[in-house]
Amino acid sequence: MNHSSIIYILGKLLQIEALIMLLPLFVSLIYREDDFLPFLITIALTGAVGTAISFKKPGKASFYAREGFVMVALGWIVMSVMGAVPFVLNGDIPNFTDAFFETVSGFTTTGSSILSDVESLSHASQFWRSLTHWIGGMGVFVFMLAVMPMAGAQNMHLMRSESPGPEVGKLVPRLKDTAKILYRLYFALTVLMFIILLITGMDGFDAVTVTFGTAGTGGFAIRNDSIASYSSLQQIIISVFMILFGFNFNFFYFLTFGKSLFDALKMEEIRVYLLIIAGSVVVIMINARACFESLFDAFRKSLFQVASIITTTGFATADFDLWPTLSKTVLVMLMFIGACAGSTGGGFKVSRVIILFKAFQKELEHFIHPRMVRNVHMNGRALKEETVDGVKVYLGAYIIIFVVSVLIVGYENHDLITNFTAVAATMNNIGPGLSMVGPTCNFAFFSPVSKYVLMFDMLAGRLELYPMLLLFAPTTWRSK
Repeated sequence: MNHSSIIYILGKLLQIEALIMLLPLFVSLIYREDDFLPFLITIALTGAVGTAISFKKPGKASFYAREGFVMVALGWIVMSVMGAVPFVLNGDIPNFTDAFFETVSGFTTTGSSILSDVESLSHASQFWRSLTHWIGGMGVFVFMLAVMPMAGAQNMHLMRSESPGPEVGKLVPRLKDTAKILYRLYFALTVLMFIILLITGMDGFDAVTVTFGTAGTGGFAIRNDSIASYSSLQQIIISVFMILFGFNFNFFYFLTFGKSLFDALKMEEIRVYLLIIAGSVVVIMINARACFESLFDAFRKSLFQVASIITTTGFATADFDLWPTLSKTVLVMLMFIGACAGSTGGGFKVSRVIILFKAFQKELEHFIHPRMVRNVHMNGRALKEETVDGVKVYLGAYIIIFVVSVLIVGYENHDLITNFTAVAATMNNIGPGLSMVGPTCNFAFFSPVSKYVLMFDMLAGRLELYPMLLLFAPTTWRSK
């Protein structure tokens, strides 16, 4: 284990976080609020710690997969710890566990909150909550790859640890250039959405925070009713962009660099993703028709909520906990499916669902024709057997973590729907669940133990399980 490299990278990460915190500091100055000093103290502390532990570059700079996974897991935890400090210092969230929960939820783009009145927060705190979504959406280590000089192997170890999906590929030969392209696309889509919301008449502060929450598929809103009080047009725009940010970013790369829309739509995962959305909207429109004022209202709210849940954004325009059982069942299923691999969304990922379905189909055919040799194909190419096996192992680990989390949270004796959907909402980085954690409720009532379990689930879900699991494996910390 190359401890010096881990400490050095964590120091650089804290320096980056200190620089990012200058943005909410400026917001506090613009609105002339009392948050200036808490953010200034946090920036100074974060920057000082980061500089102290990264002052000396390690003699052995190279590291391997084990160090890469540990760096990413510890990096997200450390960032969340320091990101929680301003909330405690300015009194918006005086309890550290609650502040830590809120910040982990922000960086992991979960959007589960312990707050019952977000409108009482200062503008700086609201901005920082939303900004954590945007940072965590594409991944801070992906950003580091774009700006820091590193060896190619090291880049891949970090990229594998943070990027969502069964496979991590490169858009171009150099992984550093891939990271730059991803952030350029991410930034361009963010700016485009922000401009469109401004054109529709949305307030500038609202537009930037809603855009951050949408782009990172996070779901922190700055209004107590989430997105419900915005205009119908603005809700539709947010719905469209939630769906777009749930796309595999390879889709946008193809469009940007010469591929036609028709060619880009040949991506099997994108087609299945859009088909699931369309089918879910139709089912909910029909099943919950009595809950809506008109057919257009039914379409708008169904589309918004389906887009919000499958992309794991977590915004809401209606209390879907009051919808019929079938509609709520569809939403819970979407929680687990999630968005596309290579997107800012969470969940199990559409690509894994496709691979599991095809692997299941292959096994059935094998029973009928034992001698037949057939590979699992996706996008016209055969997948490696290790990729298919990896998806199966991932599913097993996912189920184990989920079951253990539900059992621990269940010790508090809340109803089963609350416990089940609370774990589903955090592990899949969605935000709201059902019953006591529905869209009009929050997670404040959970005990500190349950909150830390749910925080682990948020981090595990965002980092694709393994980085967080490896922190608890004794072999991870052995010298050889």
